[in-house]
Amino acid sequence: MSYAAFKMMHWATGIENCAAGFITQSPADFAAHIPPIQADDMESEWPAKRRFGPIPNLVVSAGNVVEVYAVRIHEDDGRSSQLSSEPLTGGVMDGLYGARLEIVCHYRLHGNVESMVILSAGSDDRSKRRDSIVLAFQDAKLVVLEYDDASHGLRTTSMHCFEGPDWQFLKRGRESFPRGTIVKADPAGRCGGALVYGLPMVILKAAQADQVLAVDDEPTFLGPSASVRIESSYIINLRDLDMKHVKDFTFIHGYIEPVVVILHEREPTWAGRISWKHHTCIISALSISMTLKQHPLIWSAVDLPHNAYKLLPVPSRIGGVLVICANSIHYHSQSVSCSLALNNYYTQMENSPDIPKSNFNVELDAANATWLSHDVAVFSSKVGELLLLTLVNDGRVVQRLDLMKSKASVLTSAITTIGSSFFFLGSRLGDSLLVQFSCENSLPSSLHAKEEAADFDVDTPFPKKLRRMSSDALQDIGSSEELSLYSTAPNSSESTQKFFTFTVRDSLINVGPLKDFAYGLRINANNNATGFAKQSNYELVCCSGHGKNGALCVMQHSIRPELITEVELQGCKGIWTVYHKSSRGLSVDNLKISKEDDEFHAYLIISLENRTMVLETADDLGEVTESVDYYVQGSTIAAGNLFGRRRVVQIFSRGARILDGSYMTQELAFGVNDSDHYSSTDSFTVSSASIADPYVLIKMVDGSIQLLVGDPSTCTISIHMPSMLANSTDSVCACTLYTDKGPDPWLRKASTDAWLSTGVSEAIVSNDGSFHDQGDIYCLLCYESGTLEVFDVPSFKCVFSVSKFSSGKTHLVDRSVKEPLQLPQKMKNNNEASVLGKEPLENIKVVELVMHRWSGQHCRPFLFAVLNDGTMLSYHAYLYESVDNVSKNEDVVPPFNSFDPSNTSTSRFKNLRFLRVATDFTAREESPNMGTPPKITIFKNIGGYQGLFLSGPRPAWLMICRERLRVHPQLCDGSVAAFTVLHNVNCNRGFIYVTTQDFLKICQLPSGFNYDSCWPVRKVYICFYYNDFVIFSTS
Repeated sequence: MSYAAFKMMHWATGIENCAAGFITQSPADFAAHIPPIQADDMESEWPAKRRFGPIPNLVVSAGNVVEVYAVRIHEDDGRSSQLSSEPLTGGVMDGLYGARLEIVCHYRLHGNVESMVILSAGSDDRSKRRDSIVLAFQDAKLVVLEYDDASHGLRTTSMHCFEGPDWQFLKRGRESFPRGTIVKADPAGRCGGALVYGLPMVILKAAQADQVLAVDDEPTFLGPSASVRIESSYIINLRDLDMKHVKDFTFIHGYIEPVVVILHEREPTWAGRISWKHHTCIISALSISMTLKQHPLIWSAVDLPHNAYKLLPVPSRIGGVLVICANSIHYHSQSVSCSLALNNYYTQMENSPDIPKSNFNVELDAANATWLSHDVAVFSSKVGELLLLTLVNDGRVVQRLDLMKSKASVLTSAITTIGSSFFFLGSRLGDSLLVQFSCENSLPSSLHAKEEAADFDVDTPFPKKLRRMSSDALQDIGSSEELSLYSTAPNSSESTQKFFTFTVRDSLINVGPLKDFAYGLRINANNNATGFAKQSNYELVCCSGHGKNGALCVMQHSIRPELITEVELQGCKGIWTVYHKSSRGLSVDNLKISKEDDEFHAYLIISLENRTMVLETADDLGEVTESVDYYVQGSTIAAGNLFGRRRVVQIFSRGARILDGSYMTQELAFGVNDSDHYSSTDSFTVSSASIADPYVLIKMVDGSIQLLVGDPSTCTISIHMPSMLANSTDSVCACTLYTDKGPDPWLRKASTDAWLSTGVSEAIVSNDGSFHDQGDIYCLLCYESGTLEVFDVPSFKCVFSVSKFSSGKTHLVDRSVKEPLQLPQKMKNNNEASVLGKEPLENIKVVELVMHRWSGQHCRPFLFAVLNDGTMLSYHAYLYESVDNVSKNEDVVPPFNSFDPSNTSTSRFKNLRFLRVATDFTAREESPNMGTPPKITIFKNIGGYQGLFLSGPRPAWLMICRERLRVHPQLCDGSVAAFTVLHNVNCNRGFIYVTTQDFLKICQLPSGFNYDSCWPVRKVYICFYYNDFVIFSTS
C-alpha cells in the first residue's frame, strides 16, 4: 500500500483541552437511579453508601484527536474487590473503591483543535436536554457537535466560518496572530462566544427548547431531550468599545441576561517599563442582549496587574470572577472586590490599601484552575503543584481569599471538574489523571491519613501498578511531597474549615512531547529475520515529557512475546487448551481456587495433519497421547469445555467425543446411519465448530449446520438438526455461537419484551451438585449471499437479520425495523457502498465469524468477521430505541431462509445496532495466495489484558482497553498457524502459538509495557528533562 504524502503512524496523546458535559445522557437520566459497576455474576442487594449525582462525560482533545469518555464508578459493597475484572487504584473513598474512564467515541479530524467548550443546557439536574460541544479551528472556524443515539457518535449541527473575502475586514490587514480562536460558553447555555483574530468577538445564540430549526434541509423540532443548538450568530467589534488588546474573556453566573467579562489592556507594557507602568489591565462586564444585539457596559474594574492573563468565573450563590495573575489573585463582582498577593514580586499601586499576602510564596503564571465546590477552587501551577483557593464568604459576599497548599501532581495543560466528586488533570507533558476528591468539614481521625492517601493499590504487584495506573503518580508516590493529594492546613475562619482528600482513579498515557528520539535493535532481536519480521527487531527510544515528568519512552511498532521455551513441531493445524474440573471429589488444591479464572489448564491438544497429540499441562508439558481416550487417529477440528468445565468435547472430521479428563464418556459419529452410501460425504464431514456451553455448533463441508445439544444433568450430548435450516437454499460460509452471561444479559435489552424470549438463562444444577449459569445462547450464521442472521438457541427463532453483511456497512440494522438510522447522506453512501475496493461483491465471502462480550457491567458485545481476501470487519454493538417507525427501511431484500415477516414481532432485536470500528489494520497479503487463512482466538486474560488474537499471514493482537480496540501486530515470527492461551504453574497468563516455520513457542506478554496506546510503550521515569541522547551499538 502506498501513500502520496505521509501516513500517521502514531496519533497525538498529549491532551491540550478538556471539558465535562452531559453529552450522551441528560442530567434527568441519572435522577431515577445512579448505576454503579457491580459484579458480573451476582446481583447487588446492598444500598449505595452515597449518591454521587449525575456524572457528566469527559471530552478531551489532543492535536486533531477528539475523544468522549464516560466515568464508570465501582461502588464498595464488600464483594466487588473480589469480583472485579480489573485491578483498581486508590482504595475506598466515599463508598467507591474505584473509577475508570471508558471510551464512548473518538474521532481523527482534519485539523488541530485550538479551543473547546461545552455549550451547557443549564444547571437543572431534572433537565432532559443534553449539552453540545463547540470546537474552534484555525483560523476562524467553529463547529458545534451533538451526540446522536441512532449512529452512536457525534454529528455536526452547525458550522461557522469567518474566513475568506467576506470576512477579510476582521483581520485588519494582519495575517498572523499570537494565538488562535478562543471559545467560551454561558453557564446557563443561552449563548457562546468566540474571540477570533485577537479582537472581534462572535456571539453564538443558542436555540431555545420547543423551537423548530432547519437542519440538513429538513425542519428539526428541538424537544425537551434534544441537545443545545446554535440558532444564529453576530459579531461584536470590541475596538468600537475602546478595547485594543484582549487577553481573555468569560461568561459569569447570576444574571438574567448573559454577561461576558473581558480582560484587556488599554496600553500594553513590557519588562523594561514595569517600574513605571505595571497596572495596565482592565476587566469590563458587558450585558449581552441577543435580541437587540446590544451589549452595554454594566461594571468594570481598573488598575489590575499587567501580568493578569486568565479569568475564572465563580459559581452561583457567590458569582463574580477571579482574575489570575502571575503574582496575585483578584476577585471582582459588581459590588465587592478583594485581592491576595502570592509572593514578594507583587507590586502594589501607590496610595492603595495593603492587600493580604499568602502564607507561602508561589507563582501562578501558566496555571490552570477549576472549582471543587462553589467556594473552593483547585489550581495546578506551572510546576505541577496543587493549590486550594477558598473564597471566605458570608453566603454571598466574599470577604477575603485564602490559599493553601495541597500536594504535587502532573504538569497540566487543562483541568476540569467532572460532577461533584471527580476532576481531570489533562497534560501535554505527562500522563493525564482522573482524580476523585472528598470534602470534610473536620480533620479525619486517622493519624495516618496522609500515608493512606499516598499508598495506591498497595497489594497490587509493581508490574501491574506500572501498567494500570499513571507512572507519573508512581513517581509521586515515591516522594513524601508528591501526589498524596492531601491537605490538612488549619484555618481560623469557620467557613474555611473544609478539608479535601484526593486519590488517583485512572490515567491516560502520554508519550509526548518528544525532544529527541533514536531507533536501534532490541535486546532479543532476530538477526535472521527478513521482510515484515525484520521490522520487529527495532524499537524507538524517545525523550519524552518535561521537568519532573521527563521520561524515556521505549516504543515498539509490533509485539515481540517473551519466549519461555520453543520446540520444533511439523504439520500443526491447530492447538487448544482445556480445563478439567473433576466431579469425583475436590482435592486440597482445588479448594484453594477462589476464582474460575485462576484454574490451571489440564490438557493441551495439538492437531497435526494425520493425527492428534495430547499433552498434560501440569508442572511440565508431558505427552499422554497413548494413555488417554482422545481421538488421536486423525486431526482435530475443535476442542473445548462443556458443563461447567466438567467435560471436554473434541470435534474431529466425522464425529465428536465427550471426555471426563482422560476418560471418554460418550462418542458420536456423523452420518453412520445414512442409507445412501454413494452420496457425497461432504454433508458428514466437519469443516468448523463453535463451542458455547452446553452447545456445539458444527458446520459441514457442504455448508449445512448441525447443533450438538448438551444435557448438564447427565453430561451427554445429542445431535439436533435445526428444522428451519434443513431446507435452506443458501449454504452457510461462517457460523459461531455467542454466550450472553451475567445477571443482566446484554442482548435482552435489545427487545422490548425480552422476558418472553425462550433464551432466558437458567441456573443448571448437575448431578454432582455443582452450580452452573449457562447464560443466553445465540447462533450467528453468515450465508454465501452475504446475509447475516442471529438465531435464538435452541429454538432457532431468527431475532436479527442483516443483508449484504460482507459489503462492510458502517451500521448494521435489523431488516424488520421500519425506521433505520437517520444518517447523513454521505454516511448513507458509505453504508451502502462496498468497502472492498474494486473486488466484486459476489466474490467476497466471510470465512471467520466471532461475537463476544468481555467482562464488565457496561461492556458491549463485539462482532468480528474475516473475509476471504483477508479484510477484517469489526463491529461494536449498541442499543437504540426508535421513536417513530414510519420511515422506509434500507434496501430490504426479499426474506429468505428463516426470515418470515409473519414472525416479525417485538421479540426480535429491533433495538440492536452495530457500529463498524476502524482498526487501521488488514490481514490480507500482497500476493494472491494468502497461505494460512486468518483465524480468531478469544482470550480473557493474557498478561492482564483481554481481547482476541488473529492468526494467519499477518498475525495481530486486538486488545479491548476502555471498550476500545487497540490493534498491535506481531511480526517477529511471520505467519502464525495456530494460537491458544495457557495458564499453568510455569506460564502464568501466557499463550502458545505455532509458526508456519514449524516451531511451537510458549510465551508471555512483555511485562512493563502499556498496550492501551497506538504502539506498545514502556515509560522509564527519570524526573528530569532530556536534551539529547545517543544509542551505542554493542558490536
